[in-house]
Amino acid sequence: MTWTTRQRSKTGSIAAISVGEGSLVLMIHGVGLRAEAWAAQIDELSKAHRVVAVDIPGHGESAALKSRAQMADFTDAIAAVLDAPAVVVGHSFGAMIAMDMATRYPDRVIGVAALNAIYRRDPAAKSAVLARADSLGGAAVADPGATLARWFGDAPSPQRDACHGWLSGVDPAGYRDAYRAFAREDGPSNQELRDMHCPVLFLTGGREPNSTPEMSQQMAVMVKDGRAEVVDGAAHMLPMTHASEVNVILADFLKERTT
Repeated sequence: MTWTTRQRSKTGSIAAISVGEGSLVLMIHGVGLRAEAWAAQIDELSKAHRVVAVDIPGHGESAALKSRAQMADFTDAIAAVLDAPAVVVGHSFGAMIAMDMATRYPDRVIGVAALNAIYRRDPAAKSAVLARADSLGGAAVADPGATLARWFGDAPSPQRDACHGWLSGVDPAGYRDAYRAFAREDGPSNQELRDMHCPVLFLTGGREPNSTPEMSQQMAVMVKDGRAEVVDGAAHMLPMTHASEVNVILADFLKERTT
């Protein structure tokens, strides 16, 4: 699997890779990445669906938002891409945006797959993510070493190399603003989860220390039509490191939602 840059189209300020025909699947990546992070899912899911994988604001070829943007601002910008009801698939910060979109745009979202979503960080994790957010000045690219170590450990891999390139090339201000929005959030409220109108799949890795299996399971039990699945051996970047397993799970979820 390679993660080479792909052609994009633009809707307003949002750039996206768009491929395939059929029911709409919107894919939203996490902080510091770009739409190509979904390459394996784009290739597989576009066989049966129209897949639109966006660059979140301030990343890839999407324009940045105003400084001090909140998560809702990211949601609003990305929701403008939807031209039909969609299953929304998000990873990390993208998962938070996907759930916010389902809450605030219920007529446009028929299902959510939330990968590596956070819910009620413990005090140590909350302190660490806020400290990192405060350290970002937005004038220079942050050293990606610590982030890559959290995601992949020390072992070299093509996935690690791809993420190193994206993190090193991201717009520093866009990264800062997205990370600060991510750090300020602590997952959907319990009431939002109970009121979720559509099916929600929570998917994470068994070795994920931040978006833990317990978080996914706790959210799933509050959603009327929610379920949690765990990919054993995977950590934060499971869409890239465990693409075949993720693709099977997502394809089954999409089949249930769109047939």
